[in-house]
Amino acid sequence: MTFSKGFFWGSATAAYQIEGGINNNWTKFFDAGQACDSYNRFQEDFDIAKSLGHNAHRFSIEWSRVEPEQGKFNEKEIKHYQKVIDALRKRNIEPFVTLWHFTNPLWVKDISQWGNYINKITKSLKGVNFWITINEPEIYSINSYLKGLWPPKKKNFISYLLMLKKFIKAHKQAYKIIKGNQPNAKIGIAKNNIYFEGWPISFFDNWWWNEFFLNKIKNEQDFIGLNYYFHRHFPKNENKEVSDMGWEIYPEGIYHVLKNLKKYNKPVYITENGIADSKDIKRAKFITDHLRWVEKAIGERVDVRGYFYWSLLDNFEWAHGFGPRFGLVEMDYKTMERKIRPSAREYKKIIENNGL
Repeated sequence: MTFSKGFFWGSATAAYQIEGGINNNWTKFFDAGQACDSYNRFQEDFDIAKSLGHNAHRFSIEWSRVEPEQGKFNEKEIKHYQKVIDALRKRNIEPFVTLWHFTNPLWVKDISQWGNYINKITKSLKGVNFWITINEPEIYSINSYLKGLWPPKKKNFISYLLMLKKFIKAHKQAYKIIKGNQPNAKIGIAKNNIYFEGWPISFFDNWWWNEFFLNKIKNEQDFIGLNYYFHRHFPKNENKEVSDMGWEIYPEGIYHVLKNLKKYNKPVYITENGIADSKDIKRAKFITDHLRWVEKAIGERVDVRGYFYWSLLDNFEWAHGFGPRFGLVEMDYKTMERKIRPSAREYKKIIENNGL
C-alpha cells in the first residue's frame, strides 16, 4: 500500500491549545494558561516533528494576539507567526495555516467581524500555500449556541442556526479576500464529518451535518479539509472499542465519509484524525487502521493528498482541560518536557515508507 508521490504527512495543532493566551473569549471560562508554552518553544516542537519524518504541519493563528483591539494590529505578534512559518520552511515542512480555531478576541461579537484580520494576515504573512479559514463550524455552533458547553454558553436553536449562517458568509468573505491578496493560494475549511448509519435518521443527519455547509461554499473552496472522529449508528453505537474520551473507535467510517466527499471533485486533506490514549496502547493501531481505509478510498478515486494526525502534542482539550492525551508527544505540564511516544515512531515508519 503506497500513497501518492508528494503526499503530505504530519500532525495538527491549534494556537490556544498549545500556546495559551489571555485576551480571547475562552479565558474567562476555560483558562489554558501557557498550555504547552509552544509560543516560546515552537522551534523545539518543529525539531521533534522533523525527527518524526513529518513533511507538513497544520497550526492556527491566535486572532486575539494579532488584533487585540478592533482595527489595531500588533506587528510584533504578526512577526511571531512569520517566524513560525519560516521555522517550518527551514525544516522543509509545508505549513497549513488555520485562521480561526474556536477563539475570538474579547471585543468580537461574532466571526463576521474578521474581514480586516483576514486581509492583514494574508497580506503580511509570506510562505503559505494552504489556508484553512474555519475549523469545524458545526462543532462550534452546536457546542456554543445550542448545548451551551462552550463560550458564550448559549442554548438557543435560532442562535445556533444563525451562527452557521454567519460561518458560511465568513468563509466566502475570507475566500474572496485571500484570493485578492494571494491569487495562487489554496483555500479550504476543516470540516468535521461523521459517518451516520441507520435509516431513516442517517439520511437527514448526513445531509445536514456533512453536506449542507459544503454545498453552500462549493464554489469558494479549492480543497476540503476533513476532520474525522465520530461514527453514529441509529439507534446506538456498539462501542466495541473506545478511546479515553469514551469515543467509539471506528476506522471504517473514514472510508465512508471520504467516499461521500468524492462528489465535490476537490482534493481532500485529512486535517485531523486522532485518539485520546494516555497509555499509548491503541494509538499506533488507530493510525494504521484508519490509513488502511483511507487507502481504500484513494483506490476508489477519492483525491486524498494528506494526513494530519491530531495532535503533535498533548494539549488543552477545550472544555475537557488538560486531561485527554491526544499527542504523538507526551507533555509534562509541570516541567514542559516533551517525550516522544512509541506510537509516534510507528507513524514515522509509515511516513518513511509512504504507505503501510
